[in-house]
Amino acid sequence: MPLKCEKNEPLRVNILFKHIQDMLSGDTAVIAETGDSWFNCQKLRLPENCGYEFQMQYGSIGWSVGATLGYAQAASDKRVIACIGDGSFQVTAQDISTMIRCGQKSIIFLINNGGYTIEVEIHDGPYNVIKNWNYTGLVDAIHNGEGKCWTTKVRTEEELIDAIATATGPHKDCLCFIEVIVHKDDTSKELLEWGSRVSAANSRAPNPQ
Repeated sequence: MPLKCEKNEPLRVNILFKHIQDMLSGDTAVIAETGDSWFNCQKLRLPENCGYEFQMQYGSIGWSVGATLGYAQAASDKRVIACIGDGSFQVTAQDISTMIRCGQKSIIFLINNGGYTIEVEIHDGPYNVIKNWNYTGLVDAIHNGEGKCWTTKVRTEEELIDAIATATGPHKDCLCFIEVIVHKDDTSKELLEWGSRVSAANSRAPNPQ
């Protein structure tokens, strides 16, 4: 049975990545942020010549924003599709300014789930909850009418489909920033399993020397 949300049902992360899968071709490249985006992107089937960059081993939160900027500048023949969490974006958001100034045409999916989800699964606490931003409003302010940039917020599968159609149609030649609002507990089973293992490793007694 195909993955699908009911009409007006809040968007789920697995539905988002189902539609990202359909966007991929040899003319695209995927950037996956450290965290649940990385686990979900690992399951994508990449067409021949589709680029893919991720950084998980070092866990540098915020890496993907600068990586999107650099990849798009170096590989102008591909349209970068970036999957970035809200917590990660808050670390390096200013790179959006350079993307617009350089005339890049990446599609950024800002996954707004209210905090550092990967950290929640390792060790939960109030420090993992972040101040919610008006992310599209911030990007619009950075855009300031100079260069090409389009933003939108989506909360349902219907809105996501419309946003992707716009980003790949009328706004295919500009930077597209799509804020995807999902529930804070909507995570992949892979992240849940990985988080529990890291938590157990972090809480073990010190190794006597």
